[in-house]
Amino acid sequence: MKNPAKVLLLAIITIVSLALLAGPAAAAVKLVKGQTLYLPCSTNFITANYPFNIKAAIFIYNTDPQHAITIDKLDFYNSSGKFVKKYLEHPLKLEPSAGTYRRIKNPVQGEAGAAAHFIVQWQAQTKVVQPIIRCLMLGARGNRGYTFVSPARVIHEVD
Repeated sequence: MKNPAKVLLLAIITIVSLALLAGPAAAAVKLVKGQTLYLPCSTNFITANYPFNIKAAIFIYNTDPQHAITIDKLDFYNSSGKFVKKYLEHPLKLEPSAGTYRRIKNPVQGEAGAAAHFIVQWQAQTKVVQPIIRCLMLGARGNRGYTFVSPARVIHEVD
């Protein structure tokens, strides 16, 4: 190891950063029966005025250890808010502590995909711990890689 002090400093910065990021996650658990969520999920990215496509996937985790949830809707919209594609043909039941993902197969080309998003609806028979739903976006240009994670935002809630 060339410089142990630099390695130690980097480790401390990493641990403190992770602790700060975990703060909101450590908040009180919220129990709900269902939600409609807005999930930003870009399918292209612009860097130095040069656009390129990125790959994206939606990850859904049922965080409740005792109850199943049902994903009823996973609809994709372009930057103009125009419906593009349904990613669920039938409701999807997620058992307790289960997870799933959906890969976006054909990115929306050009400007239409820069601010693309999903509308996600889920429900449960009883109040449950709200699931974690996020979009992971990956891309590369030359020797640079880009990774983005976007959390879902609640736009309607069923108590």
